[in-house]
Amino acid sequence: MNTPAPPTPPASSSAPVRLLIVDDDPLVRAGLTLMLGGGQGIDIVGEGTDGNEVEGLVERLRPDVVLMDIRMPVMDGLTATERLRRRPDAPEVVVLTTFHADEQVLRAIRAGAAGFVLKDTPPARIVDSVRRVAAGDPVLSPAVTRQLMARAAGGGHGDRADRTERARRRFGQLAEREQEVAVAVGSGGSNAEIAASLYLSVATVKTHVSRILAKLELNNRVQIALLVHDAGLLDTDDEGGSRLG
Repeated sequence: MNTPAPPTPPASSSAPVRLLIVDDDPLVRAGLTLMLGGGQGIDIVGEGTDGNEVEGLVERLRPDVVLMDIRMPVMDGLTATERLRRRPDAPEVVVLTTFHADEQVLRAIRAGAAGFVLKDTPPARIVDSVRRVAAGDPVLSPAVTRQLMARAAGGGHGDRADRTERARRRFGQLAEREQEVAVAVGSGGSNAEIAASLYLSVATVKTHVSRILAKLELNNRVQIALLVHDAGLLDTDDEGGSRLG
């Protein structure tokens, strides 16, 4: 009598996040590897020294998240992020910077990066940020998001007015419940927080977020936040501390 083979176990949500670190400074790479290599739920699968290596490393190593320095000599992290996020199977990107709010960070997020961490962020918070991004949760709190939004709102009054009108037209493509979820995402809420505030299940929130991304052809939740801000739908008086330090 043949013994049936055991069923293949389902993919575990607690599986380690495969992380690729890209930075031209060997000391920074070594420090990040030392700090994050022992972090619970993080598996560092490789290192890169410049943006021009990223696509090849991603193809070979299949990371879930790329921790990407912005300033590198041959190909900067911005260009590398833009190229990487054009791939249909692109991993998430978290940009690494020394700036709290910088035009380059904003460009990276518009290109599809899921957020950013500062180089002096405590290791535990970097680990938390990487894991959040891999899980599809936002990594920017309302306070940090607003710093970036302020840069996005730069330019003349006419530019801002045009951007607001375009954003509101796109926002109008969403169903009413999707609009409520989008505003909650723009305010920095996690899936669990949004579910509690809107009396939905977490699974339903995830479904709405996926539909919003598909309808509006956006890459991630931070881009939803940018759109909601551009449409003038965020409460700018709300204060909150950064989850990323």
